[in-house]
Amino acid sequence: MHSLDPALAPLYEQVLQRNPGETEFHQAVLEVLDSLGTVVRKHPSYAEARVIPRVCEPERQIIFRVPWVDDKGKIEIHRGFRVEFNSALGPYKGGLRFHPSVLLGTVKFLGFEQIFKNALTGLPIGGAKGGSDFDPKGRSDMEIMRFCQSFMTELYRHIGEYTDVPAGDIGVGGREIGYLFGQYKRITNRYESAVLTGKGLGWGGSQVRKEATGFGLVYFVEEMLHTKGASLDGQRVIVSGSGNVAIYAIEKVHQLGGKVVACSDSSGYVVDEKGIDLELLKDIKEVRRERISVYAEQRGAQYVAGGSIWDVPCRVALPCATQNELDEDGALALVRNGCLAVGEGANMPATPAAVRTLREAGVLFAPGKAANAGGVATSALEMQQNASRDSWSFEHTEGRLAEIMRGIHERCAATAEEYDVPGNYVLGANAAAFVQVADAMIAQGVI
Repeated sequence: MHSLDPALAPLYEQVLQRNPGETEFHQAVLEVLDSLGTVVRKHPSYAEARVIPRVCEPERQIIFRVPWVDDKGKIEIHRGFRVEFNSALGPYKGGLRFHPSVLLGTVKFLGFEQIFKNALTGLPIGGAKGGSDFDPKGRSDMEIMRFCQSFMTELYRHIGEYTDVPAGDIGVGGREIGYLFGQYKRITNRYESAVLTGKGLGWGGSQVRKEATGFGLVYFVEEMLHTKGASLDGQRVIVSGSGNVAIYAIEKVHQLGGKVVACSDSSGYVVDEKGIDLELLKDIKEVRRERISVYAEQRGAQYVAGGSIWDVPCRVALPCATQNELDEDGALALVRNGCLAVGEGANMPATPAAVRTLREAGVLFAPGKAANAGGVATSALEMQQNASRDSWSFEHTEGRLAEIMRGIHERCAATAEEYDVPGNYVLGANAAAFVQVADAMIAQGVI
C-alpha cells in the first residue's frame, strides 16, 4: 500500500475494512488504485464526485442456496453468487464459475476486474461475475443438469438481456450453458437468446467464442511486440495451463509463426522442443480429459511433475491457468532467461511482486483486463447477433475480434503516453477504462 497516492490510501483502507478476508478482491482493487493517483491529480473532479469509492462498491450482491439431488438420491446443498458490480456502460456482463474455490471474495475480484475489461472493449457492457462452489468434475450429466436447473431457478429473477447477461467461465462450458438456458426459457416462457452467451452454434451461439480469449490474447501480444519492432514469428513461447484459453492461444501463436514449447496443468508441465502438438493436446484435454503427463508419454516429450513452468527458457510467456500462478520467483526466472514479453491470459495470474519485477526489467507486460478481453468482446458480439436475429461467419467474427483487440492495445498505449509512462500497459489499461466508466457514472447522476 506504500506505493498508493496519499489521497487514495484511505479509500483502500475502507475497502479492507468493509470487505474483510477477501484477499483476491483486495489485490484487484489495489492494482487499480495504484494506477489512479495520476488520473485523480489530472482530473480532480473524479475525487470530488467520489467516483472511486462508488466503483469499489458493487451495485448488487446476490447470494442464494442451491439445493439439488444427486444420482444416489442424496440432497446436496451449495451456495450461488452473482455480483452485479457496475452497469454504467450497459447491462451487467460476466461469466459464471463452478468450482469448489468460489467464495464471495472470488466473485467480487472477478466482477471488479470485469468492469474495466468490458470498458476497454468499447462495447456497451457493464461488469459482473457469478458462480457457485459446486464442482462439476466427476458428476454425471444428469447431476449437472439438476444442479444447473436449481441454480437458474433462483438466478433467473436477477438476469435478462437488458439487465444482466451471464456467460461461462471455469467449470461452465457449453453443456452447462445449455442446461441453464433451457431452465431460464422454461421458467420465463421466453426465448430470450441474449440472456446468456456461450450458447451452441445451432441455437444462437457465436462463431469464434471458444477460441476468442486465447486468440485475442495473442493478437494483443503481437501488437505489443510490434512496438519494439518484433513479432511472434520465430519466437519461443511457453503457455501455462492446457484448458480452453491455453489451447487456443497455442493455436494462434503457431498460426503467427511462433513455437510453443511448454504447457501445463495442475499436476505439472511438459516441454516439447519440437513444438506442442496441438491436435494431440486437444484430444487429451478436450476429448479424453486426461492429465498433461499423458501428452508427454504419447509424444515422447519431457514431463516435470510439479515444478515451475517459468523455469523453461522462452522469449514470450503467456500465463493462462489461474490467479497468482506467476510469482516473483517465476518472474525472476523469466527475466534471467531473456523473456521479452508476458501476456496474461488468465485473470490476475501474476502477483503484484511479479508484475513489478517484470516491469523493472523492461519486459513488455500485458495485464489480463486488456489482453484477455477477447472472450467477453466476442460474447458481446454474440449479443449483437442475437439482437438482430443474425449469424456471422467465422472469418467475419474473427476479423471483428482482431479489430477490437487492436483497438484495446491502441487505447492502452495511448493512455500510457498521455500520463507520461510510455509502455506501461497496466496504468494505460486501468486509466483508460476507469475514465470511461467514471465519466458515464458522473453523467448519470449519483448512482
